[in-house]
Amino acid sequence: MKFAHGKLFHRLALPALVPLLLLAMVAPTSATEKTAAPRDSTLEERVADLEKYFAGTPPTLADATGSSRKTNLTISTGDNAWMLTSSALVLMMTGPGLALFYSGLVRRKNVLATMMQSFMMMCVITLLWAIYGYSEAFSKGNPFFGSFWTWFCMKDVGPAPSVYSPNTPNWTYCVFQLMFAIITPGLICGAYAERMKFSAMLLFTTLWATLIYNPLAHMLWGDGGFLNAWFPPEHGGVKALDFAGGTVVHISSGVSALVCALYLGKRVGYGRESFAPHNSAFVVIGACLLWVGWFGFNAGSAGNASSLASSAFVATHFATAAAALGWMFAEWAIKGKPTVVGACSGAVAGLVAITPASGYVAPMPGIVIGATAGVGCYVAVTRIKAAFGYDDSLDAFGVHGVGGTIGALLTGVFAQGWINAPFGSDANGNPNPVGWIDGNPGQVLNQIIAVLISWVLAAAGTFLILRLVDAIVGVRVNEEDERQGLDITQHGEEGYIF
Repeated sequence: MKFAHGKLFHRLALPALVPLLLLAMVAPTSATEKTAAPRDSTLEERVADLEKYFAGTPPTLADATGSSRKTNLTISTGDNAWMLTSSALVLMMTGPGLALFYSGLVRRKNVLATMMQSFMMMCVITLLWAIYGYSEAFSKGNPFFGSFWTWFCMKDVGPAPSVYSPNTPNWTYCVFQLMFAIITPGLICGAYAERMKFSAMLLFTTLWATLIYNPLAHMLWGDGGFLNAWFPPEHGGVKALDFAGGTVVHISSGVSALVCALYLGKRVGYGRESFAPHNSAFVVIGACLLWVGWFGFNAGSAGNASSLASSAFVATHFATAAAALGWMFAEWAIKGKPTVVGACSGAVAGLVAITPASGYVAPMPGIVIGATAGVGCYVAVTRIKAAFGYDDSLDAFGVHGVGGTIGALLTGVFAQGWINAPFGSDANGNPNPVGWIDGNPGQVLNQIIAVLISWVLAAAGTFLILRLVDAIVGVRVNEEDERQGLDITQHGEEGYIF
């Protein structure tokens, strides 16, 4: 049964969040964490730390913070600064990057509603991440889920080094990964733009992050995850490579976007009326912000300010340029003119495709990956979409689903151990082969398995979530509200008043 305008959601679901928020604010901190807050050190302590450093025994975390936790790892201020900067860059990808990119592509009557969707991702996912999301995705659990309670309400997440980024505090790694969790459901908005209820979007995003994103992040990146090449489960598992989110972010969001487009159906007037972007200048600005922010997305995934971060940075930039040109020339050859929106879409396709490979491939293979994605995503957006007739409003599937799949598969082809060695070294200290061109063709099969799992989880999970949301609040606005525009009908505002 559907409830118009989400009345049941407003009466039940939203009030249910209140005790969770109160719990988050008053949740007790562990005894060890209470003693872990940084303190001002005396001159004598600083001199002692320097003496230890130059003697070859760097100060421990306990020396630096007064914590009762003993560790041989140290917090690097340089690495921490880079990771915090990368976190800010990734957040910029959602707002203002994605907000401008997507809002420029819709009609003017939906510009504010589209921006609001990106903005709400920054708010809703942040609270979910603090309460249970980070724990579900990254604490040690089973091969498919982390422990819900290990870091519940940020318990025991503090200045101690993260196992995933040993030279930075767990606080830093937590917030860095949060930015990935924010933008991923934001990408799905491009498929249901201009026709989903705001209340449905909030409920869908909450369930999707909990049931699809967090488990997939654990499988690829979490300690003991089923598809994790660096922290594999003790028994079994598949060692797949995803440096910064080809499967976790782009395939999951892109495939989910396709399911959303099919479930909601076409927009009113689709195929008969003009749906041209209302502000192509917004699209260009948004694409440029995404390009810049993506350096934090990919190079930040090195976990430190190292040569690996530099390699990922360079591969990302080169691939993006190649993809923009690939899309542009394909469009120029087929349609006769290279469009600005097309070139920007090509750049995003390149950013998507290089994401899983950025920390494993050299610059020239990066160019090959980018060019392949530029042409491949253009074909998906124009030919495949037209052939099947679905209304993916802003081509989230064509760019992210297809681009992510291309990148994940080509990672298995071009990954090399001299850049990054997830499989260790031989007796002579030489890195073991990683990808096909490195002498390990079996890695392509591992990538195929990871892609298939991501596709199936995203598709099946999204469909079930949409059915549930539809039963509770209804997922789509009525025809009159859609014609009037979501800015007025959902938010009571207009983007432009002239």
